Amino acid sequence: MAIKNALLVDDSKVARFALSKMLENRDMEINMAGSAEEALDFLTSHSRPDVIFMDHLMPGMNGVEAVKLIKGNPETADIPIIICTSKKSSSFIEEARNFGVYNILTKPPQSEGLADVLDNLASDVTDGTLPEPPAEPARPAVDDDEPLNVPADASVQLSQQTDDPAQQSNPQANVVPLTSELIEQIARSAVKTHINNRLHELLSSLFDEQFDHMKRALDESRSKQDSAIEERLSAITDMVDERTRNLRDDVASEVNLNLGSELAVLRKELQKNSGFTGEHMAELKDHITSVQTIDTEFWQTLQSEAIQQAHEISRETAEDIAQRTIDLYVAQQRSASSRIYTIGLALSLGIFSVGIAWLSGLFG
Repeated sequence: MAIKNALLVDDSKVARFALSKMLENRDMEINMAGSAEEALDFLTSHSRPDVIFMDHLMPGMNGVEAVKLIKGNPETADIPIIICTSKKSSSFIEEARNFGVYNILTKPPQSEGLADVLDNLASDVTDGTLPEPPAEPARPAVDDDEPLNVPADASVQLSQQTDDPAQQSNPQANVVPLTSELIEQIARSAVKTHINNRLHELLSSLFDEQFDHMKRALDESRSKQDSAIEERLSAITDMVDERTRNLRDDVASEVNLNLGSELAVLRKELQKNSGFTGEHMAELKDHITSVQTIDTEFWQTLQSEAIQQAHEISRETAEDIAQRTIDLYVAQQRSASSRIYTIGLALSLGIFSVGIAWLSGLFG
């Protein structure tokens, strides 16, 4: 099962920012809280995260106390919690696991260490091998370098002088006299804890101020760089447009000059070959007249020859018909009556007349 979302709890903006960037590289959804109290409110009003990264030392409620409260709530007890701290001793790790911490991540976190922790967590979630939350959160180890030499269930009382030997010989085992040395040790521990907390607050505040200052400087630098780039690009664009416009004008002028020259030459050629002139029309008229004259003479000659040939043909035909008629008449005269002879003669003469008339009408 992949770890998809996480809750980061740290009072330092720088620490939250650095860790969030590393987690975002793993495609995780990130929510943040600036204190343990804010983290507890988040868990009650939002959906539960897959993992919680809890800072160890924070003003107010520290990370260990927040872990105890989260593990003591049945609704949030099974959420894996990873403590982020610079204190990674074996004793602290053992104590942290006793009150429900899944693992320890050294501050500042490294990519390799974070990847190992998240891979192990994903494997344990998938296999169902997450450690069970403690039935009663164990008491965390004391953070001071000089722990108090007092039993866990001991009580203290003021040291009093008494003359009773029985009372002196049978002191209660769970009562520790409140001596000046113990008071000094308690005071030193309280002062050291207060100084550590205050120093942590001051360092966190200093880191946050430096982070904000650096972020503002980076934003201003990026803004100036973007403005400079935009201005430079605008200048380059204007220069390119100007040079291109000049180039276009030069090219257009050259093209127009060449086209003008070509059109002038073409105009002259067209003027030379611009159709029929007056001279051409006179020549055409003379040619047509000569053609008509030749045609008339040809037809006249042809007509004369045709008429002459027609007369010759008609004469020859008439003579042939007359001879045939005479021969026929003589023959009929010999074999028939005079009436038939008269009809044949009339018929021959009629045919001869019709032939002459036909030829005269066709060629006349």
